[in-house]
Amino acid sequence: MGAVSRDRTVLKRRRPGAHKAFLITMRLVILDDYDKASEWAARYICNSIVQFKPGPDRYFTLGLPTGSTPSGCYKKLIEYHKNGNLSFKYVKTFNMDEYVALPRDHPESYHSYMWNSFFKHIDIDPSNAHILDGNAPDLQTECDAFEQKIADAGGIELFVGGIGPDGHIAFNEPGSSLVSRTRVKTLAKETILANARFFDGDLSKVPTMALTVGVGTVMDAKEVMILITGAHKAFALYKAIEEGVNHMWTVSAFQQHPHTIFVCDDDATLELKVKTVKYFQGLMHVHNKLVEPLHSMKSYNN
Repeated sequence: MGAVSRDRTVLKRRRPGAHKAFLITMRLVILDDYDKASEWAARYICNSIVQFKPGPDRYFTLGLPTGSTPSGCYKKLIEYHKNGNLSFKYVKTFNMDEYVALPRDHPESYHSYMWNSFFKHIDIDPSNAHILDGNAPDLQTECDAFEQKIADAGGIELFVGGIGPDGHIAFNEPGSSLVSRTRVKTLAKETILANARFFDGDLSKVPTMALTVGVGTVMDAKEVMILITGAHKAFALYKAIEEGVNHMWTVSAFQQHPHTIFVCDDDATLELKVKTVKYFQGLMHVHNKLVEPLHSMKSYNN
């Protein structure tokens, strides 16, 4: 009884014909390693888009992160696109963040990352790929306009995110409001130091400000999927799963989202209690029904 009462996972029936067979309020999907976690996440995104049946008057809206964690997932999505299983023609994307005052074509800008790592390899209309402009003349106006674009698109169907070792999502660092919206954010010293490796170790080149969606922005999405991999993220996962909601660990806010899924590898579970890990591993037969079989647009277009 004790183990069940601590868990926040609840199985519910969905209406007949709903595109997901199972709905679990907060899910933790544990895979053996980074590659398998990336593939599971990509399959989930693919199935979500395909079963949504997007079209000219019905776009699927997808929130996306940057960084090293989602790169494996993006590679699998590109693979699904190239083999004809997945199209992004009727998908609109909204990225989480962008540096302030870093040229758009700078190799470390998030514009460059997204286009080089993902967008140029798929069939998305460039006008449907929305990334905050860190060089806008009025940064707050840019943030407000971004929120409006999300609203005009009907909201986000699925927001995918990654986290830092301190549990921050996007640039919502420790201490951020859990109801925050898209805004200008001054980066913490630890973040600047951590990002120096991308700028030849030269702190003077590292941006000190960024535009970021807020925790509240992501919470508004119909579904949220958080990717957490590596032993260096293990304490953050522990804070996200086993402890209460705390604005010093902004990822913990998603305990209160009605449809959250955490996808992690085995290394990221090192700080979790053994009974927590065993409980969620025991649900893998349920979780895997969300990604098996891999759905294809070929079958819907025939």
